[in-house]
Amino acid sequence: MEAHGGEELGSIGNRLNWLRAGVLGANDGIVSVAGIVIGVAGATADRSTILVSGVAGLVAGAFSMAGGEYTSVSTQRDTEATLVEAERRELREDPGAAEDELAENLERRGLSEATAHRAARELSEGDPLRAHAAVEFGLDPDDLTNPWHAAISSFISFTCGALLPLLAITLLPDGVRVWGCALAVVAALALTGYTSARLGGAPKGPAMLRIMSVGAATMIVTYAVGSLFGIAA
Repeated sequence: MEAHGGEELGSIGNRLNWLRAGVLGANDGIVSVAGIVIGVAGATADRSTILVSGVAGLVAGAFSMAGGEYTSVSTQRDTEATLVEAERRELREDPGAAEDELAENLERRGLSEATAHRAARELSEGDPLRAHAAVEFGLDPDDLTNPWHAAISSFISFTCGALLPLLAITLLPDGVRVWGCALAVVAALALTGYTSARLGGAPKGPAMLRIMSVGAATMIVTYAVGSLFGIAA
């Protein structure tokens, strides 16, 4: 029962981590593409130029996010696989030493010496590799981190976030599209800030204020830069 509960807690933790990463990816998409389209809107009123620039930023950003996550998580997975293989080799070559090591880890978690050795012996009689990997490294040998999941999640979340400023700047009427896009972006950032703070158990107000300030500053600076290099529509 306890093992089952631990698996459920681990699964919930993994889902929360992926959800938090998705929120942050969407936030990056919103800020990055908002900066691009607002900046280009400062330089020209031509709708097609703004749209093409925004789409290019969306595609480049989504692939960059996905590639970065794939590379990072692949390195993490390689490390996890190395740890699991080293533990498998130790169990095969010197199971007694491996069991003592497991008992020491359990002692460090608060068990008495006698209880730790008894627990280590019982765990080693079932699935020793899974038990050792879970206690010593917090890993499941059959469920290592998947770089493709991370890459796809980042690609989708960035794209979803980036679509908001892109659609706002291109669909709104000429006279209000910059302000309308800016307001939509700030509102969306307030939502992502609130969500990320709630998932992380952090104060919501400061988190929302920080990300809204970053988004607003990004749009102000890029609009100013675009205006400096303004061209005729």
